[in-house]
Amino acid sequence: MNFISIAALVILIAVGVTDDTVAQERLKTSYASVGATNAIWNIAKERGFYKKQGLDVDVVYIGSTTVTVAAILGEDVPIAMAGGSGVANAAVQGADLLSVACFINTIDFDLVVHPSITSANALKGKAIAISRIGSVSDVAARELLKNLGLKPIDDVGLRQIGGAPERIAAFSQGAVAGFINPPGSIHLVDKAVPHKVLISMADLQKPPAFPWVCAATTKSFLARRRDTVRRFVMALTEATHYFKSDKDGTQKIIAKYHASANRAYLEDAYRTTAKILERTPYVTRDGMKAQLDHARSANPAGKVTLDDVIDDTVVRDIEKEGFIERLYR
Repeated sequence: MNFISIAALVILIAVGVTDDTVAQERLKTSYASVGATNAIWNIAKERGFYKKQGLDVDVVYIGSTTVTVAAILGEDVPIAMAGGSGVANAAVQGADLLSVACFINTIDFDLVVHPSITSANALKGKAIAISRIGSVSDVAARELLKNLGLKPIDDVGLRQIGGAPERIAAFSQGAVAGFINPPGSIHLVDKAVPHKVLISMADLQKPPAFPWVCAATTKSFLARRRDTVRRFVMALTEATHYFKSDKDGTQKIIAKYHASANRAYLEDAYRTTAKILERTPYVTRDGMKAQLDHARSANPAGKVTLDDVIDDTVVRDIEKEGFIERLYR
């Protein structure tokens, strides 16, 4: 070994760079909610599951599926959490986008209103808060309003406010008559602010299948860096197992990223989310088909098929090799 090589090695050791850190592949990803439903993105970081798969992942928050879709397409975040509605809407407009795994395949939201609203009819002419048009909260709002016999936009306005904390704030200030609320978040509403749940997805006789908490990427990125995507999905799958099996550890991680989380929220959100997290994260084909049908109704020219927006091969591969079975032994 010559003098230059020795000197370089000494410098690497001095700054703490090891073979493990050199081998880590850098990647940026995003999640869309600080609540429990998206917690596996941060669990994978906090518990070292990304690093275990050879990935040095920068995890950022982007509070809406529609904004995330643009970031994925621009490869600012080449793989990220994006709901099926955003993937379908983008795909029918010609975007190179698909879902490779879904960790929650149903929508679990409440419609929270002021107690003075005692019936569906009392909501007419008022507005409720969602994050953005085309987002998962938008889909949930429309589904819940439909089950109340109300027409979104025509009967009840949909105000684009932002994430759950922003929606709660708007409701508390009287800017909207209600808001769409993810699991447990009703416990974050100030007790001094009168509120009640008017209708919940759990009230529906048959809650709709919906690809909600999913890993989405572009076809081109998957083709170029398939092994990166595979390892990323494996890290999130292990984070799912951790969520289901370590309540205390999971709640501590949720609380770290959710500044306003209280004990009642953590308990309720954990219980609800643990039930609906998928052990094997296949994308619901029925749920994605419904989103594609809706997207095509607004854009009839889109000739996209289900196989254009779902790639099951990554999940199928890690299931076949026994990775998921080993986690749950």
